[in-house]
Parts: sequence; C-alpha cells; structure tokens
Amino acid sequence: MNWSASIVVKLVLVLLVITPGLAFGGESTITGVEIKIFTIRDFQLENGVILPEVKIAYETYGNLANDGRNGLLVAHGYTSDHHAAGRRGTGDGPLGWWDALIGPDKAIDTNRLFVVSSNMLGSTFGSTNAASVNPATGKPYGPHFPEISLVDIVNAQRALLGSLGVKHLVAVAGPSFGGFQTFQWGVTFPDFMDGLIPVVTAPKGWGGEKAVNDLIARLATDPNWNGGWYYDHGGITQVLTQIRIETLKKYGIEAQLASTYPDPKSREEAIRKLAEPWAKTFDGHSLVILLRAMVRFNAAKDFEKIRAKVLYVLSRTDQLFPPSIAPPVMEKLRVAKVEAAYF
Repeated sequence: MNWSASIVVKLVLVLLVITPGLAFGGESTITGVEIKIFTIRDFQLENGVILPEVKIAYETYGNLANDGRNGLLVAHGYTSDHHAAGRRGTGDGPLGWWDALIGPDKAIDTNRLFVVSSNMLGSTFGSTNAASVNPATGKPYGPHFPEISLVDIVNAQRALLGSLGVKHLVAVAGPSFGGFQTFQWGVTFPDFMDGLIPVVTAPKGWGGEKAVNDLIARLATDPNWNGGWYYDHGGITQVLTQIRIETLKKYGIEAQLASTYPDPKSREEAIRKLAEPWAKTFDGHSLVILLRAMVRFNAAKDFEKIRAKVLYVLSRTDQLFPPSIAPPVMEKLRVAKVEAAYF
C-alpha cells in the first residue's frame, strides 16, 4: 500500500468498518484459509513471569515479498478471533470480519501485501490462554493464568512475524482491542512499520481494577463457576450467553434485525441464537485476562516514540469510542510531532 493512497483507505474504512465479531454476507475472493500455530518457548512476560510454552494462532493472506517488507499485521477485537478475511478450507463457514477490506484489489490489497492476522495471547481460538494446560500442574491454568499486558501481546506477535520472515510492516491495523494493539505496536516497535491504522478505539484503557472485579463477580453468578475452575463443571455458558446478548445489543444488533424480525419476541430469540455459539466456544477467563490488560494499557504516554504515520478512524455510531474522543488524541499526537490524520 502506497501511503499516498491513504485518502482511499480512509473512505473505504469509514464505509466498511463493521462491528468486530459480526460476519456479513457475500462471497470472498480469498478461499482455503488455514489456521496456523506458532510456538514460542520460555516466553518472558513484562512482569518477569516466564511461560514455558506459548502458542499463537494466526492466518495469512497474500504472499511475502523476497525482501520481507510488504507485511501488514491485522489485530482483532476483544471478543472476536483472528479470522479476518476469506473462508476457511473448502467449506461455507463465516467470512472474516474485515473481508470487505482485505483481499485482491481491496483497500488492504493482498496482490501486493502479505497480511498476517494474529490471535492474541490470552484470548480464545487457538492461542495460549487460561484453558491451556499448565505444564507445572497438567491441568488448565484457569484463574491462575498470569497477568499479561498489551506489551506482552505485541511481543508475541513480533516473534511470530520474525518466524515468518517479515522484516518490516507497511502498517498495523485493527478495530477496538485491535486498535489498542495498533497503538501499542507504534510505541513498542516504532521503527518496524510505516503506518498505524487504529479504528474505533483509543490509545489508553479505562475502568481500573473495579472493572475487572465487577466482571469476575458477574462471571461468578453462573452456577458452574466453581471458583473459576469450571472446565469440569460444564462451563459458564449461561452467563456468557447473557453477556454476549448485551454486547450484541450495544453494537446495534436490534436495529440490524428489525426488518427481518419485526416481532420483538422473535428478534430476541434470533439474537440469542447468535450469542449461544460464541458462549460455547469463548473462555470466560479470556474476558478477564484481556480486560485486565486493557485497563492498564496506556500508549498515549509514549506518543513521542511513534515514528509511523497514523490514520485514526472513528465511527459516529460506536458507543464505546465516539468521535468526541478524537480531538484530545489528535492534539497529543500533534504535540508529540506524530504525522497523523483523522477521519
């Protein structure tokens, strides 16, 4: 991607940015996508704790150039996964959440770019998380999974990119929690990319320990909680389903389904059916692990380290990251002498 084409990227992003975790219809030009696993031995966290083994699930789209400098990293949201584009295998599974942006001749053009989409450390869907086996006990880490930070998440991604032969990134891009990662990349590895595209996000977390404790208390209302050791007790799908329903409603799912399900009762049932598959696959501890990382996240204090150009994109309809947060962020970037544009 030529950065001079950023205005095109702006327009496409604004028109096509969608709610993380919600697929949209149509056919993709990317097929046969494979889930791959990268393993890191003795991975040291920012707090000094060493994880004997870390697995990072990921997908790639496009081909790496001989010089290894055409990479673009895509980072996913809080409750979604790394399936960012195309359809996996030969089946008719869901399209990736940014499929309208990623592919041949699209805004993120896989004819020219080697796109890597990484599942976060601590998240579900293939990467090491609380449900993974702790080598010291032979049982899941559960509530004893160590605290991680956004720095740890991007360090694991940096190791992944190195293993793939990526020498330099054209950009890092992502929505919501993926935007947190994007900002963190800019201050942790400032010379490794040309551009940063944080979308519907912010450069600093909020909520503090109270938000974490409130979430744990909410999860503990599930009858299978068992002090956080719910893996042999049927899981906590009851409370996760309700949390997912509330999240989908916050994202505007009721308005999206209103014409298809005009009857409120039918619409509520449709939303529940959308929520249940996620609740059966997502590990509740991942919500806690990532939220704890988020509330401590603060890339804004290190803006002066950013060397990449920044394209900051917000949405008028997003409730968590409204456009009103843009002016102070852009002012901080200006003071830090970062070349930045906002849309």
